[in-house]
This record gives sequence, structure tokens and C-alpha cells, in this order.
Amino acid sequence: MHVLEPGDPRRMGDFTLIGRLGAGGMGQVFLGRSAGGRAAAVKVVRAELAEDPEFRARFRQEVAALHRVGGEWTAPMLGADTEAAAPWVATEYVAGPSLQQVVESGYGPLPEATLHSLAGRLARALRAIHGAGLVHRDVKPSNILLTVDGPRVIDFGIARALDTVAGSLRTSTGVVLGSPGFMSPEQVRGERVTPAADVFSLGSVLVYAATGRLPFGSAELGLHALMFRIAEEEPDLTGVPPTLTALVTACLAKDPQRRPTTEQLAVLIRTDEDGPWLPAELLAELGRLAARMLTAETPPQGSPAPTRSKRRWRPVLAGVVALAAVATGTALTLLDDDGEKGPATGGPASRSASPSAEPGIPDEFVGAWEGVLDGNPELPKRVLRLEISPGGPGDKVAAYIDTGGDLQCTGRGKLVSTDADTLVVGKGQITAEVPQGRCTPLSQQTLTVRSQDVLVWESGGLTAEFHRSAGGRDAVPDQYVGVWVPANATYREKELIRITQGPVGGRLVRMSVEAAMDDGTEQYCDSTFVIGAVSPVLALSPAAYTAESGKGCRQPDAVSFTVGRDGHLLLFSMDADAEPGEYVRKS
Repeated sequence: MHVLEPGDPRRMGDFTLIGRLGAGGMGQVFLGRSAGGRAAAVKVVRAELAEDPEFRARFRQEVAALHRVGGEWTAPMLGADTEAAAPWVATEYVAGPSLQQVVESGYGPLPEATLHSLAGRLARALRAIHGAGLVHRDVKPSNILLTVDGPRVIDFGIARALDTVAGSLRTSTGVVLGSPGFMSPEQVRGERVTPAADVFSLGSVLVYAATGRLPFGSAELGLHALMFRIAEEEPDLTGVPPTLTALVTACLAKDPQRRPTTEQLAVLIRTDEDGPWLPAELLAELGRLAARMLTAETPPQGSPAPTRSKRRWRPVLAGVVALAAVATGTALTLLDDDGEKGPATGGPASRSASPSAEPGIPDEFVGAWEGVLDGNPELPKRVLRLEISPGGPGDKVAAYIDTGGDLQCTGRGKLVSTDADTLVVGKGQITAEVPQGRCTPLSQQTLTVRSQDVLVWESGGLTAEFHRSAGGRDAVPDQYVGVWVPANATYREKELIRITQGPVGGRLVRMSVEAAMDDGTEQYCDSTFVIGAVSPVLALSPAAYTAESGKGCRQPDAVSFTVGRDGHLLLFSMDADAEPGEYVRKS
């Protein structure tokens, strides 16, 4: 939320504008209030677009389409003027964070019961949108708001009426037609888009809500690679509850005609429409945020708010900045009582926007850390990676990947307490696991500073030394990246390991093996691995098969790689004492 600037409008139709929410491709978005006190997100079109007759025509169509959709599953339209010098449209300001905010910076992946409710309610929302003759084209977590009584689908800025003349306005205004991680194969290929594209996006959204990641990987490995995977490869559904796997798989069918319709989905997914649909702690936080928004005052009309009133209304609006951000998906900043800018953290569990927030985590702890819990640094049997992010007590600040034996368990823990030398994280919550159904959360963890780059870790009777590790999109050490084949020339054409650069937690390793069976046939096994740690070894999850011939493929245990002095890649099983496999770079 930003205060209004001198050149900003102070009124649009019946709406008094009280602050800036952000900017999008079409123009500026303001927080407004009607004469009756109803909060609204008021989108004012950019001047250069307003002068374009084709854009005006499309804007009229989309405003009319918003009328047809209604407000049960979307933010209802409260007013518009498509003929004004600066065209505008006002929709109800929805008191709720986006699904993206909840998963990434607040609550984390949603529990199974909530996922079923989300799937059913989103199916009904899309059914209403399609019934109005629209294809949304940009169904993604940041365009889905979570409220006490259900989700709301927002941002029809790139929606198109089904009867729009093909190609008439698709590129002339520069509007982006979709978000890469959630696009359908037909969108990627530039083919005709139908309501089935929204169903595919819904499948991707459900995977994200269940696991915190995208079914085809992130764009960090390259936009073209991501689009190829969407168009040609199968999704990674690791971590999706078995009760939803079949439904998600059907939504993510490459052929649009093989996907269920939103009408079929709405019938198939049974959900309790009367009871609570979100976890109790999240519902309570949403209620508090909505209450704060209702207390926001309107600044004096016709001029910026005077200095004497800043302390009255600006801190209250800061408390609901997480709600403001969802109207545009734009990165926002908070203004504290002294007018200084600070980062907007977002997420319903965030407490950093509160003037009375407790001290956060010292910088010494923030970052990625890795330690060996069993074995030794050269031959580990169990490796734990921790990623500590800023936050206050009660925030989910510690994400972890626990790799070893025949398991990989991913989870998050909330901050219990901290001081200059010690950090205490509560019992973890499992967010993903390979294989399914066998992980148990980590017990309370205590981290103590030993030096700038070393922490002592304790949990459940175990103690280990943790060292700083690489993070970000280029976390994999360059010495591992490439294509590797067996050092033994006899097997060189039968096995291949491909390691790609990317973030920890991604499926960045693929292994393909061909073997002769006793009956004379050839067995082919193609598998992928999730990277759980990058130092002192590259630790990988148990494999998940993406393709196989016959029934002879055995799921390997977790494995680790090291690179020897001769530059050879050594593969060790983390659940056995067998001799390592030795590989050389493919020439």
C-alpha cells in the first residue's frame, strides 16, 4: 500500500480513492471506498491504451463479461466507465490473501481436506466463468484469493469472450496471454484456446497447493525448457495426495479433449459447502485481517492525507497490505510510522508488518545450511538441509529436506524462540515425501552459533555440525553438471546420468538404464531424482520412474554423488555399503 501521489486521481465515479495498490499491464490499481463504505479495487487504464480504439472495444467487452460472471466465485463488479477519458472498472476488494502468498510465505502446502474443498470450489468458479462465455487464460495461485467463505478467482485482464474475432486483439496491446508455469500445452504452442486450457491450469494449481512447487518445474532452468516440459513431458505429482492424483492427472492431459469439463469436475468433486473449508488457524488469521481492513479510514477528499493523520490510518492499512497485494500480484512496500519503506512480506502468518512484532531471526542464522546426521562427509547415510528465512515467533521460517536410506522427507517448522546465539524451531510439518506415507516430522530443532559459517544442530537426541551451503537457482556445484556414463566401457551404452543446474528441491537428475534380462529381453528404466543437498556431497531422493519397459525396474534408495580427484563421478547408495558406481563425462 502506498499513499496517493500528487498526480493521482482522488475520485472515480462514486468511489473515493484512498491509496495505491500497485500497477499491472492495463494500468494503475487503487484502493477505493464507495459512499456506503464498501471497499473496492479500482483499476484505471493507462493513457496510451485509452487512446487505442481496439483496446477500448476489448475493454467494453470484458466489463460486460464481468457482469455476466456475477460475484459468487469472483470479485463482483461494482462500477465502471468505459467511455471516460481514463476508463476504469471497480471490483469488490476481497479480504483475503492469494493462494501463492499462503503457500510461499505463510501457511505452506495445504492439508488434504482443504485441497479437496479448494478443488471443488475452483471447479465451480471456472464453471461460472465458462458459463458466461469466457476463458480466463491465466488461472494461477496469485489470481486465486482465499476468503473465509471460499476462494475467489480474480484478474480477468487477459480473459477473452468466446465470440471475440480470432486474432483481432491478441497481440496489438502487448497483453501477456498466460503465466508460463501454469499455461496449457495449447497455450504454449500458440494454438486455439478453449475452456479446457483453464482445466489444465487448475490441475497445475492443485499440484502447487499440495506441494509448494510446479508440476513441470520452475522457469529457473529456462523458459523454453519449461514450455517443452509442459507440452511434451509428464507432470511430477510427488506429494499430491493419492485421493487427488487421478483427478489432477485427468486435468493435466496433453489433449484438451481428454480433460474433464468444469461441469464434470463440479459433479465429481464432493465437498462440504456448509462447513469450514480452511484450517482453523488460517481462518482465524483471515478474520483478523478482514477486521483490520474495515477500520481503515478515508483520507481527506481532494488532497493527500495531512501529516497529522498519518499515524491514524496508515498503520492500519499496513496491517492489511497482504490483502492489497493480491489485487495486482505486484511487489509492494510498507510505510512505517516514520514514513520509511520496508519489504512487504505477505502471507497470513506474517507478523512483521505489526508495529508490536517480536524481534526477528538474527542475520547469522539466515540462509542455507547442511549437515550429515549419519555416516561421514565422504560417505553419508543421512543428510539434512535447512533453509532459514527471516521471520518472527510463530512464522514458518525453517524449510528442510531430510534425505537418507530409502526416504526423502520435506517439511517446515515454526520459529519458537531466538536470541543472538540460539534458534529454536518447533516440530516440523511434512510437506512432501518420497515415497509417500512413510515420513515423520522432525522433532524440535535447536541451532547454536559456533562460528560465522558453522552451527551446532540438535534434535531428537541427534547432534550434528551444520555448514553454510549454496542456495538459489544455481545451487548445484558446476563439477556435477553434465552427462555421465559408466567408466566401464562394457556398460557405457547402457546407462546415462544427466545432472542439470538448478535449485535444491528440484528434479534435476535423470538416470536411464538398459539391462539384459534372463529371458533375453531388454529392460529399460528411466527415473528422476530430487536433489536434497549439495555439499559436501550431492544427495538425491529415492527415484521416481518416469518410464519403464517390462516390470523389472526396482526403485533405488537415496543416493549420493561425489567427484574424485581424477574427475570421475562416484555414486553411493545411502542405504547400503556396496561398492560405488563410477562414471565419466560423456564425450
